[in-house]
Amino acid sequence: MMRSILEGSAVWRALSKLPEWYRMGVIAHFFQAIRDAYPNSRFRKLWQAFCAAALPTQYTSAYARAAANCRRRIERWGPFIRESLVYRLCIRIWQPFSSAAESGLLGGACRFLGMRGLLLLCLAMYLPIDYVLRSVLQIGFLASVWDEGFLLFCVCYLVWHTAMGRAPLGSRVTPVEGYLWLFIGVGFFLMCVISPIPSIAVDGLRAEVQYLLWFFIVVRLIEDDRDFAIFYGALLILGLCIALHGIYQYIVATPIPASWTSDTEQSVRTRVFSITGSPNICGALLVLTAPLAAGLAYYSRKLRVQCAALAATCIMCLSIVFTFSKGAWLGLFVAVLLFACFLDRRLIALMAAGAAGAVLAIPSIAHRITYLFTADYVAASQRAGRMVRWETGLRLLEESNSWFGFGLGRFGGAVAMQNQVIEQSNTFSYFYMDNYYLKTLVEMGYIGLFFYLLLLFGLVLWCLRAIGRTKLSANHRARVLPAALFAGMAGVLAHCFFENIFEVPYMMAYFWSMAAAILYSGYFRKRRATHSRER
Repeated sequence: MMRSILEGSAVWRALSKLPEWYRMGVIAHFFQAIRDAYPNSRFRKLWQAFCAAALPTQYTSAYARAAANCRRRIERWGPFIRESLVYRLCIRIWQPFSSAAESGLLGGACRFLGMRGLLLLCLAMYLPIDYVLRSVLQIGFLASVWDEGFLLFCVCYLVWHTAMGRAPLGSRVTPVEGYLWLFIGVGFFLMCVISPIPSIAVDGLRAEVQYLLWFFIVVRLIEDDRDFAIFYGALLILGLCIALHGIYQYIVATPIPASWTSDTEQSVRTRVFSITGSPNICGALLVLTAPLAAGLAYYSRKLRVQCAALAATCIMCLSIVFTFSKGAWLGLFVAVLLFACFLDRRLIALMAAGAAGAVLAIPSIAHRITYLFTADYVAASQRAGRMVRWETGLRLLEESNSWFGFGLGRFGGAVAMQNQVIEQSNTFSYFYMDNYYLKTLVEMGYIGLFFYLLLLFGLVLWCLRAIGRTKLSANHRARVLPAALFAGMAGVLAHCFFENIFEVPYMMAYFWSMAAAILYSGYFRKRRATHSRER
């Protein structure tokens, strides 16, 4: 009865006519003309030539030759290690524990994952592990050093893996590593030039570069499609759990500090933050992972997986809305736009319809957006908001050495907030810059910002090439997952204009690990070998 009434209504008839009207319209004809012209266009030839660029080999790159020499030196250790008494004794001691651990459900899971899979799973669970250690168990010392210990363990495993002759034969050197080493070297130089308090400068450099090292590790940890799937799936599940917890917080109206909303935003009943402790970071994490769910929906051929992935995508997008983070909303817009450009341009219209529906269904969203264009917002921002923070940071930069910056760890970020050694006055106070690029500029000057932007340029360049190479492969679906990873990363880069997103260790670790996964997909991808995994 209800269905017949609905189908007979004028609204339903109008909606059913929309696809036909679109196909007859100017916009559809415009896009169809582009599709018809693209196969024989100069742009297509340039794009294919751009994507066909190969990685430097050991014969064309000095860095690649140095890496190859280092690998050969490590491989020479293998025979000596196998013949050593210590190695044979360790194997004898380990065998009974290994046999016991392989039995049961946990042992089966470990056999399925393998050591590389377990390490990638632990990396994907960085946030919950850190949360448990800091907030649940409250083990202060362990919470502060576990991530460094985990990173060193991964490095030791890779060295051992190579020495034992189990690493892939091909080189895993990428041009992105050159950009990374260049930025690290510039950071070290600036730390030496401007370091009135050496310990703070060292901490500032560590905060800038430590988590970049995950790129080097993950690009070598992911050896086959199963490793990639474990990392991709674990990140997706993490994002979904965070989103579900966020929606629960919105339903129960979890209390939040008054500083999270302005006096004119009383209609915002709560802002979700899950276990991140910040709605802005929660939004950034969901922007990073929501495209992964959408990518799975396009990648899978199973209807039940597609439906579950679409439901997960909707849940994660809804949780992003409930963070009421304007930067996260912008990041989601950028992520959806890029995802649509790579895979399905119809998503742009769907995003516009969803945004309009959210604004109509939740008035506080419309109020928070329109508040940006009011005189009250400008006054509040100039009094204690981003505008006054940005102006203060730029003034501090000009008063110091604008080329070399104010000094690593001295202003605008977490290290400076933890080490407030400069006396505060009417003209100087400590705060977060709420713009990661501007924070980098103030601390590292124009030289540091230039090389950081150069690093991001190189990363985007080679990620696009990697995605393009997967599109040129025989399996056209192979481009979906790296495109989803890249869309989430681009959304976070946009969000960094309004928050210090990369001040949070797990956000930087996730970002650069996802970049490594994209490079694997485009340049190192291979299906899982038939032989058994190492234990």
